Amino acid sequence: MADRTALEDEDVDIGGKADRAVVRDALGVGVAVGLSGFAFGVTSAGSGLTLLQTCALSLLVFTGASQFALVGALAAGGGPFTAAAGALFLGVRNAFYGLRLSQLLALPRAVRPFAAQWVIDETAAVALAQPTRRAARLGFVVTGLTLYLLWNLTTLLGALGAEAIGDTDAWGLDAAGPAVFLALLAPMLKSGTERAVAGLAVLLGLGLLPVLPAGVPVLLAALAAPAVLWADGRRRVRGDAR
Repeated sequence: MADRTALEDEDVDIGGKADRAVVRDALGVGVAVGLSGFAFGVTSAGSGLTLLQTCALSLLVFTGASQFALVGALAAGGGPFTAAAGALFLGVRNAFYGLRLSQLLALPRAVRPFAAQWVIDETAAVALAQPTRRAARLGFVVTGLTLYLLWNLTTLLGALGAEAIGDTDAWGLDAAGPAVFLALLAPMLKSGTERAVAGLAVLLGLGLLPVLPAGVPVLLAALAAPAVLWADGRRRVRGDAR
């Protein structure tokens, strides 16, 4: 009996350490990325959106890349439909995260509509990195809650700060959004294929910018992915043929 109790205590201790490690990692991701909401608030206010519109984007859309794409297109003079189309295209990836997470987390049906709001790059990365369903659920919830609260708080502070200082272009804060976007994107480009896609997308976006309406080059830059994948596939087929 004493040996069994000791083993149970040891299992509880190991489980507690594992949970603390998941929470620590989830909080680290949530805080690090959540602070970027300040840059979004500044960028959104600088693009002409009101405080209410800026905060509504973070509360309802809650996917940083899409939000930055939307306000960036608006700031460049793009129409609302073009800007929304670019943001929607970037947000499609979250649907694929949801397909994978639905199997991993296996949440109750009543909870799934609320959990869907938190299906983004960071929560998916933390959840998928865990060895068990319990750890994945814990990582998903802690990351999502931390990031959602902090992102919306810093969005509000950034928008208020931008309104207080007036012309954000005069302070150089119009570059805050693109800088943060690149900082979030760069660590994800690990393979040669991913870097090639990013490089071609940049060339397409910048090359088409002078000749097409604002927002359209961003949409066409998405063609970089299928183009690079097609070229990579052709290269591999030729290599196998040899």
